[in-house]
Amino acid sequence: MGYLEEYDELKKTIKYHMGRYYDEDSPEISDREYDELMMRLKKIEKEHPELVNEDSPTRIIGGSTKREAGVNVEHDVPMLSIQDVFTKEEVAEWISEVKSLHPDALFDVEQKIDGLSMSIRYENGRVIMAETRGDGLIGEDVTKNALVIDDVVRELAVPQDYLEVRGEVYMTHESFERTNAEQELYGRKIFANPRNCAAGTLRQLDSTVVRQRGLSMFIFNVQKGSDEYMTSHAEALEKLSKVQGMKTVPSRICRDVAEVMEEIDRIGSLRGQLPYDIDGAVVKVDNVAYRDDFPAGSKYSAGHIAYKYPPEEKESVIRSIELSVGMTGRINPTAVFDPIRLCGTAVSRATLHNQDFIDELGIGIGQTVIVYKSGEIIPKIKGVNKDKAPKDGKVFRIPDTCPVCGHPVRREKDSADLKCVNPECSAKLMKRIVNFVSRDAMDIKGLGTESIKSLLEEGYIHDISDIYTLKDKREELIEKGIVGKEKNTAKLLEAIEASKQNPPERLLTGLAIENVGRTSAKTIMRHFGSIDLLMAAGLEELTNVRDVGEVTAASIHEFFANGDIKKLMERLKDYGLNMTSQDGGQGDDILAGRTYVITGDLVRFAKREDLVLLIEKHGGKASGSVSKKTYALINNDASSNSGKNKKAKELGIPVITEEEFLEELGDIP
Repeated sequence: MGYLEEYDELKKTIKYHMGRYYDEDSPEISDREYDELMMRLKKIEKEHPELVNEDSPTRIIGGSTKREAGVNVEHDVPMLSIQDVFTKEEVAEWISEVKSLHPDALFDVEQKIDGLSMSIRYENGRVIMAETRGDGLIGEDVTKNALVIDDVVRELAVPQDYLEVRGEVYMTHESFERTNAEQELYGRKIFANPRNCAAGTLRQLDSTVVRQRGLSMFIFNVQKGSDEYMTSHAEALEKLSKVQGMKTVPSRICRDVAEVMEEIDRIGSLRGQLPYDIDGAVVKVDNVAYRDDFPAGSKYSAGHIAYKYPPEEKESVIRSIELSVGMTGRINPTAVFDPIRLCGTAVSRATLHNQDFIDELGIGIGQTVIVYKSGEIIPKIKGVNKDKAPKDGKVFRIPDTCPVCGHPVRREKDSADLKCVNPECSAKLMKRIVNFVSRDAMDIKGLGTESIKSLLEEGYIHDISDIYTLKDKREELIEKGIVGKEKNTAKLLEAIEASKQNPPERLLTGLAIENVGRTSAKTIMRHFGSIDLLMAAGLEELTNVRDVGEVTAASIHEFFANGDIKKLMERLKDYGLNMTSQDGGQGDDILAGRTYVITGDLVRFAKREDLVLLIEKHGGKASGSVSKKTYALINNDASSNSGKNKKAKELGIPVITEEEFLEELGDIP
């Protein structure tokens, strides 16, 4: 790949991840992975400055504005980013540059809080507006939500004609864990980390939710104010704290490179000990008047840099290794180690994948391992500290018998996985039934894990088809209270009966065929139209289905060739499950290759899912975020300046209404 192709690809990739982080509050990669992409882009631009234009991510302030919490507002003072550096050599070079021009310069070194930026405007001592950063020039008015944050001072102790401060809204570990516990209790989305949770919370429409979740805030800058606040940064923070009662970011004045480095190291040593997350240290020129002498481009604040710490890693000791069995029979080893805190959450478990992974790292019980979070979300083991290995330490071996049923396990051909060979293994059956009744499959509400376990133990279920015989055991189930008393049992049996009418792609998803998920099941059923035709298909015909490769085709063919599976499918058909698509299958692919994004209020469709289903029925795909791969954005308000509209226009992607989409669909031959 030439540098031009790499440059274009990098720009596209970085913009996509900017959207995931700033607009969707749902990043797909870690901060470090994002930083590495940006560093590579900057390197190419340094070597080929002729490529740089205003469209480059190095010139764009991350984030657009949403219309969830309030109306858009133009910032009185632009809320710019801070330029990141990743080596102490870069910090030293920057300090030397400042000192060469201003030998008397002092530096404030502050914790870089991992949250989202918000500024607050005061007039005559009272809050008149709070706003998010947005794209740096336009943000969202979140005043109502800001006023329920305890750290936000509503009225200045010493009134000012006008004062604007900027700070970081964040969530403590305690508030984050409490919020996620509540989310889980009510079956809602679990937040990946405190930063995402804080961002999503501040943009809530209901300020009651903001109050309940308990956001916090540190003030880190005076954006605009009288001379007493715009001379020395350190003195301004002190006045805000001691005079106005604001909570300001922890900081320390440093005179030279050595003191700055010492403070960066000291802040870094606090990671994991603080009640909130930090991801770096900010170094600022203290004399505000000096800052404009050190511009860093239109995207960044002058007179600031942020040193980013490398990904957080910690050591812990493995106390046990647990084995579980998946619905395909795969043996899953999991390390259980002494609890540690990473990226704002407590961690005590990590997958060990398979025996090859265990052997490669030399993992065993009692070993001290290095743990990190992949994408700052999923705990993973990076390696073993061999200097701390116990004298009698041994590499763990997965037994050659199933930990649940005791039958032999075998290694799959061309695979590192060990699988239980017993088709009647209760663990496999349990997982299969859980998958079968899940939301993406048959969506049988009321049949939870504990109920399934009880039904298995009591002998009511031996395979998934037995779910549809439970109606014949109604009185027994009520008497024993296996799934609840009369009311709950009645609801469950009604849900089971209703599931018979589900489209066949849900049934196909529920069968737990390897490599066949909900999306591929839809594609497969759109092609074949009925389960019977799918079961009769040969390998060649299966590989002709869009997005079905040889591995998936082999999995499907092998699954339906099994005599027991054929009998199971006959039973399901006899019980009245829907085996045929309403459109008869051979669904058209007139939208194949097209990805649509839907936003805003709908008129022709009662639910957004209905429009998604129509797109998928004709071979298209629906996505939640706009990218270069988007064919069109469907939005009835094309004039809106929402985040998705703005991004679509930036990328040259058409914004169409529902009516225009339907007209276009009707015109396609």
